[in-house]
Amino acid sequence: MPTPDWASSGVRLIVFLFFVVLFRAQGTYWLGRLAAAGSLAAGTHMKAPEERGPVGRVMARMVDWFNGPTPRKGAALLERWGLVIIPLCFLTVGIQTAVNAGSGVVRLKWRTYTLAMIPGCIAWALMYGLGMLAVWQAVLAAIAGSPWAWAAFAGVAALFVGLRWWRRHGESGVSSRVEAALEDGSPAPTSASATAAEQA
Repeated sequence: MPTPDWASSGVRLIVFLFFVVLFRAQGTYWLGRLAAAGSLAAGTHMKAPEERGPVGRVMARMVDWFNGPTPRKGAALLERWGLVIIPLCFLTVGIQTAVNAGSGVVRLKWRTYTLAMIPGCIAWALMYGLGMLAVWQAVLAAIAGSPWAWAAFAGVAALFVGLRWWRRHGESGVSSRVEAALEDGSPAPTSASATAAEQA
């Protein structure tokens, strides 16, 4: 099976990923600045939620997110660690968006932020670019000409999709049942009470 064009050159893939993360981080920073200036909130509270339309609802959710705990966490990290946290956050999972949004919310100068983020973007592109190439080549080598390898690959993919679906839908169903039980005044079911009920 031939390697696809996007993966045929590691340099092109890394350059592409660099611009992906650059634009994503800059977009998060500028949305944080707009939220801090109140520009995102302008017009979202002028209408009732049901009258806003899809764009108004998305904007209202963005305003709520930028006023929430994630950008505040990023701003706190920036205050605690200084500018070094900006490039370092690109090597982590979970705080990259927080730090970029927090940098915008505290209205860090654009030039300072951009100079601090570029080394992080380079490191992120190298890490993910080389990692993606290695994974792609390993997958091709593993499944080339082997129906059992294809079946195992499909099984892992199905398991991953199933777990994500269960996390999104299954846990919300459990929490809604617990909330309904609390509203009725009856205690929320626990695993011990469920086991005792089954044995009875």
